[in-house]
Amino acid sequence: MVIGLTLCAIGAAQAQAGGKMQGGPKILALGDSLTAGYNLPADAAFPKQLEAALRKDGIQANVINAGVSGDTTTGALNRVDWALADKPTHAIVALGANDMLRGLSPETARANLEKIIVKLQQAGVKVMLAGMLAAPNLGADYAARFNPIYPDLAKQYGLALYPFFLDGVAGQPALNLSDGIHPTREGVAEMVKRMLPGVKAWLAG
Repeated sequence: MVIGLTLCAIGAAQAQAGGKMQGGPKILALGDSLTAGYNLPADAAFPKQLEAALRKDGIQANVINAGVSGDTTTGALNRVDWALADKPTHAIVALGANDMLRGLSPETARANLEKIIVKLQQAGVKVMLAGMLAAPNLGADYAARFNPIYPDLAKQYGLALYPFFLDGVAGQPALNLSDGIHPTREGVAEMVKRMLPGVKAWLAG
């Protein structure tokens, strides 16, 4: 009888622990190659490193890698309904880099991001927007149209904003692959380190 009660207690404790794990935030990382982990092992990509950092701090998060290399805001908009099938509670939207690198219309990028945000919010998902900045070679006019997209949308829709996804990494050769665009494992770790306080505050809010 004592053994049976003990086994029942252990089983209940395990179920409770499992419930806590399942009950943690489920974060959709919706992005492009910067999210997907271009040319990196799976455990070095942004979603896995962010998940590990959150769990180290006691937050039992599950971060879903919904990054697709080469994706534009148009591509992401076309797959956001599919991504919602995973039933996330939160989403980090880190898109626009490919729109910018291809010189695509900032107005189209803004409209696509707005539609993505609306879809996520209508599904009850709490959104953080990770911004991007226009490359200097695209000129001042393009930057003036592109750079305000993220703070403007964050203000309009009441989103948490991380102003520049590649903060501390862009332009740092030691933190990027040979293409000078995509971060190394160490570069991603720097991104996570810088974003972590804001992500934790967002999750707690």
